[in-house]
This record gives sequence, C-alpha cells and structure tokens, in this order.
Amino acid sequence: MQIKGDVIISDLLDLNPEFEKILLEQGMHCLGCPASRGETLAEACEIHGVDVDKLLEQLNNK
Repeated sequence: MQIKGDVIISDLLDLNPEFEKILLEQGMHCLGCPASRGETLAEACEIHGVDVDKLLEQLNNK
C-alpha cells in the first residue's frame, strides 16, 4: 500500500503502530490529542513545518 499525504493520522497509526516513532522524531508530539489524530498527514506536516514528501518517502520505505 502506498501511503499518501491525504491519509488520516489515526488510520496511518492503525496501519502500522511503528509509524508513531517516525512521526515523533519529526516533532509531531501531539499524537495523543484527539484533534490531531483526525488530521491528514499533509495537514500535520504543514502545521509542524515538516517536508511531507520526505516523510512520505520515509514511511513508504518502512
């Protein structure tokens, strides 16, 4: 499965709980917040100043 920027964070973490570590390493420390789990990965990247393309590459190579 190819992960894309429009994936909802909670769906991403359900797909592979190990992705949490990668997101935390990128500075996304709000994963426990109910609102943040409903955001898309692209939205979270924009808020946290993370390059979505680089993060997608990292997640898809996991």
